[in-house]
Amino acid sequence: MAIDEAEIDRPEAPILPAPVVSAPAPPPKPQKPHWAFQAIGIATILGLCYWGELVLAVMLVSVLLAFILAPVMDFFILLHLPRGLAAAVAVILLFTLLTGLVYYSSNQAIIFVQDLSHYTETIRQGITQVRLRAESLGSTEPAGQIKAEPRSSTNWEEILTRGFGSVSQALLAASFVPFLVYFMLSWQHHVRSATVMLFSLENRNTAYITLGLISAMIRSFMVGNLLIGLFLGTVSSIAFAILHVPFFYFVGFISGFLSLVPYLGVVLAMGPPIFVSLGHMSSGDAVVIMMTVLGLHLVALNVLYPKFLGNRLQLNPLAVTMALLVWGWLWGAMGLVLAVPITAAMKIVFDHVESLKPYGAWMGE
Repeated sequence: MAIDEAEIDRPEAPILPAPVVSAPAPPPKPQKPHWAFQAIGIATILGLCYWGELVLAVMLVSVLLAFILAPVMDFFILLHLPRGLAAAVAVILLFTLLTGLVYYSSNQAIIFVQDLSHYTETIRQGITQVRLRAESLGSTEPAGQIKAEPRSSTNWEEILTRGFGSVSQALLAASFVPFLVYFMLSWQHHVRSATVMLFSLENRNTAYITLGLISAMIRSFMVGNLLIGLFLGTVSSIAFAILHVPFFYFVGFISGFLSLVPYLGVVLAMGPPIFVSLGHMSSGDAVVIMMTVLGLHLVALNVLYPKFLGNRLQLNPLAVTMALLVWGWLWGAMGLVLAVPITAAMKIVFDHVESLKPYGAWMGE
C-alpha cells in the first residue's frame, strides 16, 4: 500500500513538445554555362582543328582505313592467324595493291598530265583573246595595235622551294598511316575498353554503346562508299569508252568517286570528262556525257545509298551542307571527304549526352 501511495504522490514528468524536423533543402540546380563560355569553347575547338589539320587528318584517315581493313583482318583471323599477323597481312595487302596500281598506271598518268597541261594552255589562250577583245571596246587604239602585257615568267624553283616544307611535312605525316592502321587493328579491343574506362562508372555503359554505334556507322559508311565508288567508276569508264572520251579508264573512276561528294558530287563528276574532251568532241557529245553522269548520280543517290548505308547517318540536308562548308573551310578537299563521317559521329555523341540531345535532334532527320 505504501508503494502505491508513493507512486501516486510522485509528480508527473512534463510532456515536452516533439522536435520539429525541418525538410531537407533541395539540391541546388546546376547552373548552365554562360553562352560566352560556349562560344569560347567552340572557337577553341575550331582553332585546334585548323592548326592541327595535318595531324588530325592523318589520324582520321587512318581510322577510316582501319575500318575498311577490319573485315579483311577478321577473315585472316578465321584462318587461325594471330591478330597481330592478320592485321599486318591486311595492311601489307592494301599498300601493295595501291603501290601496284600507281606503278602500273604511272606512264599513262604522265601522258594524262601532259595532255591536261595542253588543254589548260588552250583554255588560257582563249580567255586571253576574250579579255583583249573586251579591252579593245573601250580603247581608242585599233584592236590590232593592242598588245598583251608581257607576263612574268614563272619561277618554278621558287615555287618548289616554297612548297617543299609543307610537302615534306605531308609525306612525313603520311608515312605514319600504315603504322597507325596496323596498331588500330591489332589493338582494337584494348583501345575500345581502355577508352570506356576513361569515363566515370555511371557513364561507362553509355560510352560503350556510343563507341559501338560510331564504329558501326563508320564501317558501313566506308564500305558502302567504297562499293558505290567502284560501281560508279566501272560504269562510268564503260560509258566513257563507248563515247570515246580520252583516258576513259582514269576519268571514269575519278568521276565515279567525285560523285560521292554530297550535293556537290554531280557537278564535280562532270568536270573531268568534259575537260579532257575539249577539242575532241562536239557539244552534243558533251550533253550526253553530262546526262550520263547525272543519271549515275541519281541512281547512286536513290538506289545505292539507301541499300548500302540505310539509316546509319540520319543527318538532315541542312546539317550536311553546313558541315561541308565548315570542314571544307578548315581542311579544304580533305575536309569535304571527312565532313560527313565526322558530323555523323558528332550526332551520335549528342544523342547520348543529356545536355547535348537538343543539338542531336536539330541535326537529325
